[in-house]
Amino acid sequence: MSGVSRRSLLQAVGAGSSAGVMFAAMGAVGLAPTAAAQPPSKAWTPPGRSDFALSGRSSKKVVVVGGGPAGLATAYELRKAGYRVTVLEARHRVGGRTLTIRDGDSETDTDGIKQTARFDRDVYMNAGAGRIAQWMVTMDYMRELGVPYEVFTNANADAYLYNEKSGATPGNPIRYRTAKADVFGYTSELLNYATDQGALDQKLTTEDKENLRDFLRSFGSLQSNGTYAGGNNRGFSEYPTAWNAHGTPLPGPGTASQVLASKVGLYFSFENNWEQAMLMFQPVGGMDTTYSYFVKAIGQQNVLLNSPVTGVENTHRGVKVTYQPKRGHTRQIEADFAVVTAPAGLMRRWDTNWGSEIDSALGEFSVGSPAGKIGLQYKSRWWEDDHRIYGGITETDMDLAHVWHPSYGYGGRKGLMVGYYNTGANARAYADLSPRQREARAVAQGVKIFGPKYRTELESSFSIAWHKVPYIEGAWAYPKTTSPLFKKLQQGTGNVYFAGDWMSEISAWQHGAFWAARYAVQALHARVMSA
Repeated sequence: MSGVSRRSLLQAVGAGSSAGVMFAAMGAVGLAPTAAAQPPSKAWTPPGRSDFALSGRSSKKVVVVGGGPAGLATAYELRKAGYRVTVLEARHRVGGRTLTIRDGDSETDTDGIKQTARFDRDVYMNAGAGRIAQWMVTMDYMRELGVPYEVFTNANADAYLYNEKSGATPGNPIRYRTAKADVFGYTSELLNYATDQGALDQKLTTEDKENLRDFLRSFGSLQSNGTYAGGNNRGFSEYPTAWNAHGTPLPGPGTASQVLASKVGLYFSFENNWEQAMLMFQPVGGMDTTYSYFVKAIGQQNVLLNSPVTGVENTHRGVKVTYQPKRGHTRQIEADFAVVTAPAGLMRRWDTNWGSEIDSALGEFSVGSPAGKIGLQYKSRWWEDDHRIYGGITETDMDLAHVWHPSYGYGGRKGLMVGYYNTGANARAYADLSPRQREARAVAQGVKIFGPKYRTELESSFSIAWHKVPYIEGAWAYPKTTSPLFKKLQQGTGNVYFAGDWMSEISAWQHGAFWAARYAVQALHARVMSA
């Protein structure tokens, strides 16, 4: 190099640039291998406009296929860095499986069955994604974009459990708090007995055992003799008021054998699950609110709806993407790169030249899991008034699986419950029914738990079967992260990269889609900066 030393160049570049520019500059002067030869870093270093300004490179044009979480996050990060971006979304709205249904929204499934929501103003149904854990990167994007959010109640002590297969009878659900008290109580009683058995002498000192007994008495609300007989933590049939009205305790509990046979204890690990533990959140006004903020940041003019892709090809200059707009002839876009975030099964139907190995890798994800939901709008919030349930989830062993109480609109006149959220065979069974039949079946089951108002207060419903949603055709797909083929997808092919929740360690969550998008952006940008 003439006129400037390698050290002074690196000092000048490093003064205000990102790690990407610094690494590219080191490669240019022979002090580091090129970025293209390096695996993408697991630490997120977003590209910036200064990367181009300080290195003398020009930004590139990128086509993003898919307007769901991964696609919009990809476009957002690239746009911030100065890339020219076009998003092609096959459906009539962005968000993918982050779908909120409001009054007037229509969906037509792959069988040609059309539904139009008839909900009141400010009543909505999150038909897909419905909750966000506080540790997820989704929270970061909401804060960055300015999306308002509120608590989603994922576990509620006063919601119900109803295990019909284990003996629950219509009109007799058990409160979550009551079931939990009984299971923990009898488990503590049995463990308390175990502290007197000789086997524990090898593990615990006398003081250890006494400390364990103290814990079990508190944890299980045991009596002084170490037995469980229930307590206030089970709740009341009539809660205390005033003037020495101490309330009426619930009858029971049943025997330890009866409580164990009810199998209600199988639900309690859910609230400690690393994905599901409280606190959890939701955007105010519906889960898809986040994606309207993304589109605003990206630029509406850069997001083309009703534009299903039919082909993606690598060319000697970059990529060529073919799509079919809603009106007019087939069109093509040429760009430097493409980031494809569509469901894997759809990609296998396109015209591509990325070869059999990539196609086989996509084949590992080609069947989307079935999942379904139904939103039931009621003319009163009777679950709050009559049952004192504000948010949370009622769990069942019926084909409803989960019944969600709304975590918004508290105290309002009307509200919407998710009458079932099921997967697998149950989701397929409901999907094979007409929307009206789905409603009738769900309501008949729900009446067993909540009583006649579950039917008499109902005003309207809207149901979705994710494996029948056009251009999505499934709820989620889990990666085989140890598969050599999966590693091929992580590397991309030619000038095409892949992203989506199915490309992550945490499929079925926006968090996974966002991180897959970040890694694709990072790999693409490192390659541009090393060129």
